[in-house]
Amino acid sequence: MCKGLATLPATCMKSAKDIKHKIGFLLHKPEVPPDKEQIKEKTNIAKRVSPADVEKWKLSFNNLMNSEAGRTVFTTFLKAEFSQENMEFWKACEKYKMSAPKNMAGKAKQIYDQYIAADALNEVNLDSATREETRQNLSNAGPFCFDNAQQKIFTLMEKDSYRRFLYSKLIQDLSLLPTTTTQLSALEKRGGMRGCSESGGA
Repeated sequence: MCKGLATLPATCMKSAKDIKHKIGFLLHKPEVPPDKEQIKEKTNIAKRVSPADVEKWKLSFNNLMNSEAGRTVFTTFLKAEFSQENMEFWKACEKYKMSAPKNMAGKAKQIYDQYIAADALNEVNLDSATREETRQNLSNAGPFCFDNAQQKIFTLMEKDSYRRFLYSKLIQDLSLLPTTTTQLSALEKRGGMRGCSESGGA
C-alpha cells in the first residue's frame, strides 16, 4: 500500500471500500423489465394516439401542448425525468385562469405555495425576479397573476425536456404504433412497447 493511503484512518478506508462496492453493484445491476402497470399505461397511450398525431408533435412544442393526448404522453416522459412538476404547474395555471374571480385569491396562494415558494413541495425552476414578481401579484390576484412564471416554465420545457423527448424511445415507439385494434391487442400479448423510462438524452 502506498504511504499516503497507509496513513489514513481505518474508518476512512472502510468507507472508501463500501462506496466502491456500492458503485460496482449499481454498474452490474440488471435492468428491471417493465411491470404490468407500466405496460398497461403505455398500451392505453397507444390506443389514444396515431402516428399522424406524433408527427404533428414533432413539428413544434405548441402542437404537443395544444393536444390533450400530447400533454399526457409528454407528462409520462417528464415523470421518467422526475420533472413532472413543470407540467403540473402549467396545467394548474391554465385551470386557475378559468376560476371565478371570487376564488382566485385563495387558489393563487395555493399554487404559489405548492410550486413557487422557496422549498415548495413541487418547486419549479424560476429565477428570483420572477418569483418575487409572482409573489407581489398575489396581493391583487387576477387571471394574469402567473402569466410570466407560466411562460418561463413553458419555455424551459420547450428548450430542455422537449428536445430530449424528441429523441426518446417513447416518441420513437409511438411513431411506429400499430393502427388497428387487432394489432394493439397483439402488442399487449407480446408485453407492450419497449421501455420508455429513460430520459433519452440527445
